[in-house]
Amino acid sequence: MEVGNDMVFAGTEEGVIYVWKGKACSDAKVNPSHPDQALSGHTAAVVSLRVGNIRLYSGYVDHTIRVWNLDTLECAMTLNGHSDVVTSLISWTTCLISCSLDHMIKAWTMCKGGNIEGIYTHIEEDDLLALSGMHGTEDKPVLLCSSKDNSIRIYDLPSFDEKGRLFDKREVRAIQVGLGGLFFTRMKPVDFLCGIG
Repeated sequence: MEVGNDMVFAGTEEGVIYVWKGKACSDAKVNPSHPDQALSGHTAAVVSLRVGNIRLYSGYVDHTIRVWNLDTLECAMTLNGHSDVVTSLISWTTCLISCSLDHMIKAWTMCKGGNIEGIYTHIEEDDLLALSGMHGTEDKPVLLCSSKDNSIRIYDLPSFDEKGRLFDKREVRAIQVGLGGLFFTRMKPVDFLCGIG
């Protein structure tokens, strides 16, 4: 699920993204259990969703990323560049960052005319599961990426120089930056880690 632009988005195994608009919460005549709209176009499962830069980005089992216009809720383009499931997406300023079970982190940028192009590919040894971003020391951007080797890699951006790693006993499936540190989820309860400076 993802929330943005006064809407809630939920992806399904059938490749459909359901959309609930803000009025469902405030209008007593609207049944909030029924979505306002369904975005379709894929036959494979939606694995990741992210709102940013006035767009919704969706990652699929079919190795693609769809880019949806938040005003019209129409698919503006499909990005190809991964060779396996797109497991996580983050949007940062004018950049989109994706990771996949193909061991790749890809950085994409918005070009003139609204197109999005891949500008950098970083390859790791293991399948990549989740992304998150934060600002580190001197307000420099830092990318966090979990891997099937039970680690979370910490990269400086835009260089992708590895700053360090955190290790866990199991795979980390989600990373969330919160006050005072990082929250990450395995398949069981949520754990808490200290902040990164």
